[in-house]
Amino acid sequence: MDIERKIGFDKVREMISAECVTGYASCRCREEQISTNREEIARRLKLTDEMRLVCLFEDSFPSDYTDTKPFLLPLKMPSSCIAKEDLVKLRTSLESVRKILNFFQNSQKDLYPNLRRMTEGISYFPEISRRIDVILDKFGEVKDNASPDLQTIRRSIRDKEGSVSRRMMAILKQAQADGIVGEDAMISIHGGRGLIPVSSADKKKIPGLVLDESASGKTSFIEPMEVVELNNKVRELHFEEQREILRILAEFSDFLRPYLPELIECSDYMGEMDFLNAKAKVGIGMKASLPTVNDEGRIVLRQARHPLLEKTLEREDKQIVPLDLQLSREKHILVISGPNAGGKSVCLKTVGLLQYMFQWGLLIPTSEISEMTVFDGMFVDIGDDQSIENDLSTYSSHLVNMKDIVEHCTSSSLVLIDEFGSGTEPAAGGAIAESVLREIDRIGAYAVITTHYTNLKLYANSADGAVNGAMQFDVKNIKPLFKLEIGLPGNSFAFELARKTGLSEPIVKQAEELAGADFVSIERQLRKINRNRRALDEKLARIRTTDKTLEGIIDKYQKELDGIKATKKQILDDARSEAADILKEANRKVEATIKEIRESQADKERTREIRKDLGDFSKKIESDTSDEIDRQIEAKMTQIVERKKREAERKKKRAGAAVRAAGRQSECEPGPVPVSATPDDSPLSPGDKVRVKESDLAGEITMVSGKKVYIAIGSMISIMKTDNVERISNNEFKEAHRNDAPVRSNFDNYALNERRMNFRPEIDIRGMRLNEALPAVQSFMDDALVIGIGKVRILHGKGTGVLREDVRKYVITIPGVAKVEDESYEQGGAGVTVVTFTE
Repeated sequence: MDIERKIGFDKVREMISAECVTGYASCRCREEQISTNREEIARRLKLTDEMRLVCLFEDSFPSDYTDTKPFLLPLKMPSSCIAKEDLVKLRTSLESVRKILNFFQNSQKDLYPNLRRMTEGISYFPEISRRIDVILDKFGEVKDNASPDLQTIRRSIRDKEGSVSRRMMAILKQAQADGIVGEDAMISIHGGRGLIPVSSADKKKIPGLVLDESASGKTSFIEPMEVVELNNKVRELHFEEQREILRILAEFSDFLRPYLPELIECSDYMGEMDFLNAKAKVGIGMKASLPTVNDEGRIVLRQARHPLLEKTLEREDKQIVPLDLQLSREKHILVISGPNAGGKSVCLKTVGLLQYMFQWGLLIPTSEISEMTVFDGMFVDIGDDQSIENDLSTYSSHLVNMKDIVEHCTSSSLVLIDEFGSGTEPAAGGAIAESVLREIDRIGAYAVITTHYTNLKLYANSADGAVNGAMQFDVKNIKPLFKLEIGLPGNSFAFELARKTGLSEPIVKQAEELAGADFVSIERQLRKINRNRRALDEKLARIRTTDKTLEGIIDKYQKELDGIKATKKQILDDARSEAADILKEANRKVEATIKEIRESQADKERTREIRKDLGDFSKKIESDTSDEIDRQIEAKMTQIVERKKREAERKKKRAGAAVRAAGRQSECEPGPVPVSATPDDSPLSPGDKVRVKESDLAGEITMVSGKKVYIAIGSMISIMKTDNVERISNNEFKEAHRNDAPVRSNFDNYALNERRMNFRPEIDIRGMRLNEALPAVQSFMDDALVIGIGKVRILHGKGTGVLREDVRKYVITIPGVAKVEDESYEQGGAGVTVVTFTE
């Protein structure tokens, strides 16, 4: 197809075909077309990605793909017979099918679900394999005991050949004794018959048949008459052997014929697996990954690379510059401009090739968080399609392509146009190009175009559905950087390049004057407008970040308020429970009083005293209960307020220390400052009491090593940077340890060792929501820090990348975390985050 040639997919198809082993897979590679069905594309991609994982991680998966269909189809004819070589291929293919079925049967059911689904309806035929093993040995030769007759024939052949060999040796020795044959002469085998080499002059001295002679004619090779008859008998036995082998194979073919439909289905299955294996191998070679299929009409390319260009640059020991861009229904047209040889066409072809590979069912060389959408058609105008036969000039061919685009493209089409408007007079070409661009924008089609025309840049700058893109240029060194910057129009830098090539300065100056001040002004103003727009976008991004921060703070204080309410409720519940206990005590007191009155038959004075004591007891209960509730609530509220005051005071002290330090630095000459200095300007030393910033953990410094301190927190020793701790007073230290002292005293070495033994340096949060994942990760990281593990892995999957980003934002805030990065490509790439702790 012409579109495949223009975007370079024909070369990718050739790479896949070269990896195919079977004819079925090669045919599939030639005939496979892109799909516009979302489900079909997703199915192809999942199968290819699962096969990629199998190739990377499953050594037990068989890779012997044998083409059996070419000799199975002719066996449908009753008179046909399978060849011995084809029988070897059939055995290899059946063994591969058996291994594949066993692989999926023995693996976890949730692994490779789509590949597993392909095995449904595929059968293994152990009886066929057993019959083949009866006929063939491990070297692929027919066994002697394949049939009784064959065994008898081969025994006779060995006996006759032994007789011939013994008789030939006797004749040779006699000829050597008679001086007819040299002492070093040996029996030669020609055409399966033993011959004695004799000088041509003495050839009549040995009765026999001259069957060959040397190139010089001086040596003749004679078969003695005494063994001619024996050799003929041996030859007849060999013919009989071949007839018996043919009979055995014919008998096996008759046995095989009823199984042909299933065997052909197995052959197609193996061919399909071979095709998937070829796609997976090409994807691995490209370092490709599975993108997300976006149903909202959005293309998000992250770290996209042109696979063919990347391989070319690798051979030259150069690095490719990855491409990042985004298209959506709101911004569906990208107008790329910039200097010649700056990478505009490469960007355009990268988008086209990766989109074609995606809809063909191939993994694409991008980051795993990239997103692709499905288009119902692709329209490409790249290169020169001039034709003498059709009387088409270069520009005429471009106009034919433009006509086809505006007549057939839809809002779900992708349009790729290189050097839009070129090939004719600039004013007319630019006007026609802008008109076509407006129509594409009106239709809503997605488009990536490259151009040098200012009017197209102006349109992209003002149109709601379009955006400019500039290929960056190093003005200082006058060389392209091959990096796309979205939101800015590119400059051709024609005058700068002219100066670099050595064109004389007067000519360049004159050219600038001829271009006119308007041209230079338009370019300058466009860049200024877009710089302002970018600055505005950055401010809006900061505002959004601030909003999120405020939302976080509000959520934090809301949680604290909810905690206070919960605490108050708990205190009231405890108070009510205590009041109930007191009420029971009061009831017992009343009953005891009544009993005392009855038993003592007390007089009125005594009764009055008892009733007064009971009344005093009741009032005391009410007073004590109410006071106790108020006291507990007041104490809790005071504790919360005091904690807030301490946090504010610490922040104030840090800010004051920073101001004082800045003042001293401005007054004094620059000099070395201890990295371990704390807000009171004295370095930390063993024995100091410190608190971990942003937490309530407090401990005592046992050792200072450079920028790190060793802190004893209870029965644990923690290593932290000096910037992450702050000195506290002895009273603050005692207060921090008063509440948790009983807990620390029980946290002994046995418990820590048990915790270390049960800890796994990996957590899987795939499938969790963010509000479920973060607490799990927090607990996991706390355990890792307590145990002192050096590195942990967080499995979050790829998906849309939201879970990955939020987890990483949280992890990098944890004290003691030194580095957060993706796992290696072979171990999961961006689907796994590796966290390294400070040593």
